[in-house]
Amino acid sequence: MSQSTGKMKLAVLTSGGDSAGMNAVVRAIVKIGILRGCETWIVREGYEGLVRGNTQAHAIHSDLPTDASALKCAHRGVPTNLTQNLRFGDGDLLRDGTGDHHHGRTLKGRYIVRVGWDDVRGWFAEGGTLIGTARSQAFRTPEGRLSAAHNLIKEGIDALAVCGGDGSLTGADLFRSEWPSLVLKLLTQGMITEEQAEKHGHLKIVGLVGSIDNDMSMTDLTIGAPTALHRICEAIDNINSTAASHSRAFVLEVMGRHCGWLALLAGISSGADFIFIPERPPQTIPGGTWEDDMCEAIRSHREAGKRKTIVIVAEGAQDADLKPIRAEYVKEILTERVGLDTRVTTLGHTQRGGRPCAFDRILPTLQGEEAVKALLEATPDTPSYMIGVRENKITRVPLMEAVAMTRAVADAIGAKDFEKAMSMRDPEFYQGLEGFFATSTLFKEKQLPHCRRMRVAIMHMGAPAGGMNAATRAAVRYCIKQGHRPLAVHNGFRGLLDDNIHELSWLGVDAWTSRGGSELGTNRTLPDVDLGAVAARFQEHDFHALLMIGGFEAFNALLILETGRKHYPAFHIPMAHLPATISNNVPMTEFSLGSDTSLNALVDACDSIKQSASASRNRVFVVETQGGKCGYLATMGALATGASIVYTPEQGMNLDTLRQDVKFLKIRYGMDARGKSEGRMVIRNECASTVYTTDVVTKMFKEEGGNLFDSRSASLGHTLQGGIPSPMDRARAARLSLRCMAFLEEHHDALQKQAGKVKQAPPESAAVITIQGSALKWVPVQEMVQHADMKNRRGKTAWWAEIKDLVEALVGRPEIL
Repeated sequence: MSQSTGKMKLAVLTSGGDSAGMNAVVRAIVKIGILRGCETWIVREGYEGLVRGNTQAHAIHSDLPTDASALKCAHRGVPTNLTQNLRFGDGDLLRDGTGDHHHGRTLKGRYIVRVGWDDVRGWFAEGGTLIGTARSQAFRTPEGRLSAAHNLIKEGIDALAVCGGDGSLTGADLFRSEWPSLVLKLLTQGMITEEQAEKHGHLKIVGLVGSIDNDMSMTDLTIGAPTALHRICEAIDNINSTAASHSRAFVLEVMGRHCGWLALLAGISSGADFIFIPERPPQTIPGGTWEDDMCEAIRSHREAGKRKTIVIVAEGAQDADLKPIRAEYVKEILTERVGLDTRVTTLGHTQRGGRPCAFDRILPTLQGEEAVKALLEATPDTPSYMIGVRENKITRVPLMEAVAMTRAVADAIGAKDFEKAMSMRDPEFYQGLEGFFATSTLFKEKQLPHCRRMRVAIMHMGAPAGGMNAATRAAVRYCIKQGHRPLAVHNGFRGLLDDNIHELSWLGVDAWTSRGGSELGTNRTLPDVDLGAVAARFQEHDFHALLMIGGFEAFNALLILETGRKHYPAFHIPMAHLPATISNNVPMTEFSLGSDTSLNALVDACDSIKQSASASRNRVFVVETQGGKCGYLATMGALATGASIVYTPEQGMNLDTLRQDVKFLKIRYGMDARGKSEGRMVIRNECASTVYTTDVVTKMFKEEGGNLFDSRSASLGHTLQGGIPSPMDRARAARLSLRCMAFLEEHHDALQKQAGKVKQAPPESAAVITIQGSALKWVPVQEMVQHADMKNRRGKTAWWAEIKDLVEALVGRPEIL
């Protein structure tokens, strides 16, 4: 039985279906818990582990440090919670899956295991859950929960973080509500002392949602859903080439029993022809069937020249009478009625597996930090909280409210109240579905009358970024649906001056969702290279609206065009800027297209580099990233890869910081278990310093590392711009592009209503679409200038600035120096 220490003892468990990112949750909660002065434990095999408890005593085995003097040097010799909880010897057993091995050190008979800082290192790059999960029948019984309470009290644990789906979180809240009666029963039966009963009268609970279906209400994303979407889109991207080669149709079944998020986002991200989701059965015209509608839609695509057909079916898809829609049945319909050579692919559990994507490392880390805060602040009067996210803001919501709303969606579907089911999904889900129909359907009739139709110029600006082509595809498809004419301006303003303009077609952009780079061509030339000639081209081609997709250059170009309105009437048209840059340096917006793709490229590269560094045991890699004078990519990349140090232009570099960095690395390597030193990474933005270059820093570390560590460098360069866009960038591109088109239509209609031939576009008709907190906001370009650091080409404030402190905290820097 554990002795009382006065510290909060915090345990974390994973329950229900596994999902990528669960290990990142465990890692974050353990590390943040230690930083906040807690003792940290993991529970093996979910609730089943709570019921089984420990039948064997803890055998703490801490490997000897590489340098015995390192602990005396850490934090100027003053013991900290980190140094006192550095490792307890079971981390390797959990990571290697050898916990139940019969020989040597074992976890047999131990399901509630104390873990330290180093015991969870490197976990977040692993898929699934290393501490195991199980659907416990025993915990569903009062006797099982009584045993679980007894086992927690025996170890002195008074706080529990649960990562799982709605069933797991409901179980956690039930456990908490029963806790006082369970404690009383244990006391009455003589299983615990009065002192224990008094000390453990309240159980603190927090929930984090681990579910690949993204089926929890009151949060935008659940842990594991982005990675599952990656797996689906990777499969579809691979299938697309063989489907086009043979002119085949493929029907893919994806997970999603009560939630169609995976099917919907995969449909948007892959450019599918048709999707089936539980919340919205296929709509039919009176007297028709969904089979007729699907066949008509796909036949029209084939008549337009498409060589492939992709249909995505969620496992819980059903028609309006709740009759399940199966992939095999869809195949039969396409084969018999449309005459297509059709195949079925059921992705199954491949959707659950594999390494977590960048967002499924960042989100669980941020949520894990918030979970520990919630536990420390919990009182008997506060509800159990679920940690969620809205756009870019980590949130706390009452756990049972979220569970009740989630179950209400399933109940509404079961009652055939599909409108209610859709209304309880977040607005982005509904907008996504409408956007999918708008971009996947080939409409026979134009939706707008001639007087409201526009000639829309579409242009890429700046460096290429993942999602540019997906955004263009969505805009083009929407234009054609409405009756507008989408005019591609190739090679930016240079191409405009060269009259390199042509009209895009519905079929011509069909495959653009998965293409990286810029199909239109892009460069950094601004319109003031010859503003009069640019205005002449606008007038010559009779542009009614302009959509620019790009980074800081596009913002700058929009500013120049809006300012030029006072001299050139041709610029009195609605103009929108959709931020797309891997640097994510456009002011006021928290995300730009391409930044997620680039983060994933950085994570993939750094995983390989770290593997090499770890194999050498004592190697530090200094990794140089792009990003210009904005440290977003370096900072978020450091958080997603567990880098030890990050250098950004915003904070710069000097001799004092480098001296402290060398000291930190020396102490940290000295604290490593002998013979088991970890390979480490330093991420440096390319513009962090003109003096302390990557080469200089690498040589400095190599020289100062002595016998403790070696150093190498790696420059990722333009690999961060290329590759296939991530599904998140593709889906976000479609959503934002359609919002841009609605903005252009709205302001074009307002201009048309002005009297007289000369139109005066208001300042707000030249704007940038931004993501701010939990909302999409339009910011007039003149207003945005006030928030821009024009010299350094970035915003004056950065929402991610505090992330650097978290990066340093998660490697223990404040506790070591």
